[in-house]
Amino acid sequence: METATTRPCLTCGKPVKGRIDKKFCDDYCRNVYNNKSKLEESAFVKSTIAILKSNRKILAGLLGNEPIITQSKAELLTEGYKFKYHTHQYTNPKGDVYYFCFEYGYLPLEGERYLIVKSNPQPLKKSTPPNH
Repeated sequence: METATTRPCLTCGKPVKGRIDKKFCDDYCRNVYNNKSKLEESAFVKSTIAILKSNRKILAGLLGNEPIITQSKAELLTEGYKFKYHTHQYTNPKGDVYYFCFEYGYLPLEGERYLIVKSNPQPLKKSTPPNH
């Protein structure tokens, strides 16, 4: 015969009765605990996405309808650009590394200047399930 042990609920601290691996006193406490942990993770993701969208908007605004422009680092910083955040990098055949926020990107040049460009995004292809 097993002896009953009580553990505190991870959410409210009340005694948890039941299975030995049970962590919460009821479904409400389990949901509160899981929602709180997701919210903390979600806040970081949301703030990062907001910065990436802001960077994209800044590059798009500076580029306008032009195919390519050069801009100073000071101007980008004045607009609020955060160089630490980008979605991906592209290295061209010459070895130049472009940093992109979605379809807008820049290439660092000499003298704290940046070449701002817009890539031609490839349309997403629908994947078809393999025939078995």
